[in-house]
Amino acid sequence: MAFAVKFWGVRGSIATPSPEYMDFGGNTSCVEVIAGDEVYIFDCGSGIRNLGKALLEREVKTANILLSHTHWDHINGFPFFLPAYLDTHAFHLWAGHLIDDGGVEKVMSGQMMQPMFPVPMEAMRSNIMFHDFRAGEKLNLSKKTKIKTALLNHPNGATAYRLEFGGKSMCYVTDTEHVVGKPDQTILKLIEGADLVIYDCTYTDDEFEKKMGWGHSSWQEGVRLCQAANVKSLAIFHHDPEHEDIFMRKVEKQARSTWDGAFVARDNMMIKLL
Repeated sequence: MAFAVKFWGVRGSIATPSPEYMDFGGNTSCVEVIAGDEVYIFDCGSGIRNLGKALLEREVKTANILLSHTHWDHINGFPFFLPAYLDTHAFHLWAGHLIDDGGVEKVMSGQMMQPMFPVPMEAMRSNIMFHDFRAGEKLNLSKKTKIKTALLNHPNGATAYRLEFGGKSMCYVTDTEHVVGKPDQTILKLIEGADLVIYDCTYTDDEFEKKMGWGHSSWQEGVRLCQAANVKSLAIFHHDPEHEDIFMRKVEKQARSTWDGAFVARDNMMIKLL
């Protein structure tokens, strides 16, 4: 039995494929969670392309895909997810913010319509099942896991997730904006006692003042939330596209000196919880 988290994309807003981002990575949000013999995929940013190739090599033919939201950097890798084009595969795709806006299938197929993209979703021959729910509901996806969700403070809405397996837990909390001096009680409740929290750490506290209203948070707020909720470790995630490796190394050093439970997520990093 294994419980592991692998980061396939850790960048926010837009991919950054250049030498200045080689250490921490330039792919946008995509995180794989392996819970025993089940696979859960959080977001479909550009990182899902490499994940798709890895799933083919491992002969994984089914997975649950859980979207935080459908801003482009979190879904633009989906048309390049190769397993979705094979009729031997099946995927459940979930979203908690679109139930009143036509549903997630409409959005995912919309980005693959001409003239935006030349290959329609109908070309995906796998069995893709779309599911809409309201953020805050519990999801019963498996007898082996428990999944809780929460609504986040982000333009157009976003959903956070807590996945529990084998007595351990991980939380995926992006994208969200905090209120200075007022810890988000919804997030605190969701992450209480978690073994790993992946949090929207796009900015530093110093940068945050000029970015209010953009829908993101800071690594320092992530530390404050995790310490208040007795979390074991924090993955600093959703790196700003302006933050090159030199900047991120400084963040890593500052975060570690602030709290030894914090680390900076990198493309291809794997964390084992069991």
